[in-house]
Amino acid sequence: MKKLFSGAGGILAGLLVAFVFFGSSSLGAEEQALSLENKSNAEAVYVPHGEHDEYYLINSGGHSGQLFVYGVPSMRHIRTIPVFTPDPATGYGFDKESKEMLGGYTWGDLHHPALSETNGDYDGNFLFATDVANNRVAAIDLEDFHTVDILEVPNIGGPHCAAFVTENTEYIFLPTRFSLPFDTEYASLDDYSEEFRGVMSAVTFDQESKEFDVAYQVALPPWSYDKARAGKRDSSDWAVISTYNTEEATTNLEINASQADRDYIVLFNWKNLEERVANGEYEEFNGEKMIYPEKHKGDIYLVPVAKSPHGIDVSPDGKYFIASGKLAPAMTVFSFEKAFEAIENEDFSGERNGLPVLNYGSVMEREVDPPGALGPLHTQFDERGNAYTTMFISSEVVKWEYETGEIIDRHDVYYSPGHLVTPHGDTAEPQGKYLVSLNKIAKDNFLSVGPSHPESMDLLDISGDEMRHLMSVPVNPEPHYGQMVHRDVINPFHVYEMDESNPHAVYDQKDTRIERDGDNVTVYGIAMRSKFIFDAASERPDVIEVNEGDTVTMHITNTDFDQDIVHGLGIMDYDLNFEQMPGQTKTLEFVADKAGVFPIYCTNFCSALHQEMTGYLMVKPKE
Repeated sequence: MKKLFSGAGGILAGLLVAFVFFGSSSLGAEEQALSLENKSNAEAVYVPHGEHDEYYLINSGGHSGQLFVYGVPSMRHIRTIPVFTPDPATGYGFDKESKEMLGGYTWGDLHHPALSETNGDYDGNFLFATDVANNRVAAIDLEDFHTVDILEVPNIGGPHCAAFVTENTEYIFLPTRFSLPFDTEYASLDDYSEEFRGVMSAVTFDQESKEFDVAYQVALPPWSYDKARAGKRDSSDWAVISTYNTEEATTNLEINASQADRDYIVLFNWKNLEERVANGEYEEFNGEKMIYPEKHKGDIYLVPVAKSPHGIDVSPDGKYFIASGKLAPAMTVFSFEKAFEAIENEDFSGERNGLPVLNYGSVMEREVDPPGALGPLHTQFDERGNAYTTMFISSEVVKWEYETGEIIDRHDVYYSPGHLVTPHGDTAEPQGKYLVSLNKIAKDNFLSVGPSHPESMDLLDISGDEMRHLMSVPVNPEPHYGQMVHRDVINPFHVYEMDESNPHAVYDQKDTRIERDGDNVTVYGIAMRSKFIFDAASERPDVIEVNEGDTVTMHITNTDFDQDIVHGLGIMDYDLNFEQMPGQTKTLEFVADKAGVFPIYCTNFCSALHQEMTGYLMVKPKE
C-alpha cells in the first residue's frame, strides 16, 4: 500500500513540476518553448536583492526638462535628476542656488546628454545636457548626481544637437537647430537667406570651479543643425554635424526642406579654430568671439549626404563617420582619411555659402541599404566592429559591420525607435553587451491610461551573433537620447563632508541662531532626526518669528552624517520646500508677505518620529 501511494505521489509530483515549469500539461511544443524563453529572459534581467545593476543608463527627459537614471539590465528607474525644470520633491528651483541657476525659467526641453570623457571614453566625472527651448547648457556632477551649473548661451537658436564633447572634454560643442536674424533683432523671413544664421558654440567647462564659459562661436549658413560627434583617435581634432533645410525654406518644412537631393555634413577642425581664436582671427559679436568661416577659410568643409539626415556617428576607431538620411533607406559611411586627402588635394565640387564642398565620391566609403529597412536614424557600436542602427519607420534595429557593410542581424522593437544606446557605445571603447532602443510610441503594450500612451524602451542582449529581445518597459518622457556607463566608472559619495569654511553651515546645536538686521532675518539652523533647531537659546528652538514684510534667509544644515538620511523643510501655505542631503547646507530666501502662523515640517521621511519633526513660522502682522 505504501509503494502504491508513493508511486501515485511521484506521478502527482511530476505533473506538478510540469505545470509549474510549462504552465499547463496541455501546452503544445510552441507554447512550451515560448514559456521557457520568457522564463530565460526574466532571469537575464533579474537583479537579486542586495546586488546592483551592471550599468547606469542616463536618459534625456525631453520636454520634462529632467534627466532620468535607470539600471541595466533590470531597467529599474533609480533617480530623477532635476536640471532645467523646478522639482518640488527635492526643492530644486526653490533653494537659493538652484533658483538662481534656473534664472526664472519654469521648464526646459532637455536633449542629448553627454558624459565627460578622458582619452575618448567616459570618465564618470560630469554629464552635460542642453535646453533646446531656452538656449541653456547644464552640468551635472556625478559625485552626487546634482546640477552644478547652467549657462544661458547667447546668439543661438535652440541647441537641439545638444552637447557633444571632444576626446578629453576640452570643449562641449552646441550647434543650433534654428537660424535667427544675425545683425538685427528682427528681420523678415523674406530675407531669410541674407539676414539669418545658424551658430555653433564652443563651450568650456572648468571641472575645478564647476563653471561654464563660451570660448568662441562660429557663424554658419542659415540651415538647421541636427546631430554632431567629435572624432576619435586619428580624427580627434575634427568633428562632424548633420544639417537639413539647406534649401533655406521658411515654411512647410516637411515639404520645402526636402526638395534637394542632398543636404550636407559640416566637417570642421576644432583645433585649428582654437588656434585662430588664439591668434585673434575673429570678430566681436554681442560680447562673444565670432568666427565667420567665409572670411577665415581652411577649417570648415561640407560633405554632401542623403537628404534630411538625422544621426551622425563616429566609429570607435575614429576612421569613419556614418550618416543616416531620414528620407533615404541607406546609411552612408564616410572616411575621415579620404576626407583629409580630398581637403589636401582641394578635391572640391564647388562652394556653398562660402564653404568648400568635398566631392561625394571622394569621401564616401560605402552606402549600406538593408532591404526593406526604412527611416534610419541613429547608430551605436560594440567592441567587435558592429554597428547598430534604429529604423524609425520599419520599427527595428539593424546590426551590420561598418568595415564591410554586411548586414548581420535585424530585430523588431515596439515601436518607432528614435535613439538607441549600447554601453559606452559612442566612445573609443564600446562594450557590446546590451542595447536599449528608445521608442517614441508604445501603442497597446501597457495598461491604458487614456489617449496618451507612455514612451517605452526595449532591452536587447547583443552579446551573441543574433540580437535577443529581453524586455519592454514604459518610461518617463521623453527618452530622446541616453548614455550607458559601467557602474565602476562612476563613484558617487554618500555624505557631504563637514565644511568648516562655509559661513552658512552650522554643525553644533549651540551655534544655531536667528539674527535680525532691520527687516532682514537670517536663520542659521540645523535639521536632525527628529527635529529642527533654529535657535538653541530660544524657549522654542523650532520656531522662527518674523514681521510681515521681512526678507527671510534660512541656512539649514543636515547634521545627520548618515547615508540616505535626507531631510526636507516645507513651509505650509508659503509654497516653499527644499531638501538637505546628509551633511549638506542649503539656503532658502523668501519674503514673509503673509501674516499668520505657518507650520514647518520635514517633507522627507527620515525616522520613526518623522511626524514630530515640525516647527512654526510666526509672521506678525503689520500694525
